Amino acid sequence: MPSDPRDFIEIALIFVLLYAVLRLMQGTIAGTVLRGVGFFVLLSLFAAMYALSYFGLTTIGAIFKYLLAVSVTALIIIFQPELRRGLLRLGRNPLIGKLVARETSVVEEVVKAAVALAKDQIGALIAFEGRVGLEDFVRAGVLVDAAVRAELIQTIFWPGTALHDGAIVIRDERIAAGACLFPLTDNPEVSRHLGTRHRAAIGVTEETDAVCVVVSEETGTISVTRDGKITRDCNEEKLRTLLRATWRKGGGR
Repeated sequence: MPSDPRDFIEIALIFVLLYAVLRLMQGTIAGTVLRGVGFFVLLSLFAAMYALSYFGLTTIGAIFKYLLAVSVTALIIIFQPELRRGLLRLGRNPLIGKLVARETSVVEEVVKAAVALAKDQIGALIAFEGRVGLEDFVRAGVLVDAAVRAELIQTIFWPGTALHDGAIVIRDERIAAGACLFPLTDNPEVSRHLGTRHRAAIGVTEETDAVCVVVSEETGTISVTRDGKITRDCNEEKLRTLLRATWRKGGGR
């Protein structure tokens, strides 16, 4: 094992730095990938430091440290958009009380909109982003970046509007984008009677930890999907309960 106390200090500092970066990138697909990469790098670093200290290979040690520095720089460049988003989120630093209030408000606005849309039998698909980001789908959709309001959601999904054909993504208590297209599930156990919206809602929750609300335009029923599973025929109270229980627990911010 490394005999110099500075070796242990270096390892501890790297752990702290990696943890801080992962916290900043939480909520993005890149962050999920970086977890695996980061832990692999740490294990490799520890093994290399042990081997270099034991055999006294100072030249290889210097090369390894140079490659490590280059790798860190490359990761910063590659994940620059996700890091910027994480820094912006960190800068907001909302108080816990305000965060809880906003979360409750978002759920209530979505419930209000879903119930109204179901009453008029207007189809809708609303996705709450979890820890695994939906950035790829947001970029492919139409950016909105607006406060979550029931009236706005109803307007977006009103037949004939430009954004009604697709899903909206809610991120950080705001509507990030509309007209987002999700992958359809190919699970053979899913009922053939389910339409495209329901299959898309199941499909995206199979690949991510998002929570989706689906309103059927054929039947006017409300469903919730999570982890590739669907809960159908939700009334107002059941929808509210499911969203409060699953959105944050399932990986909301």
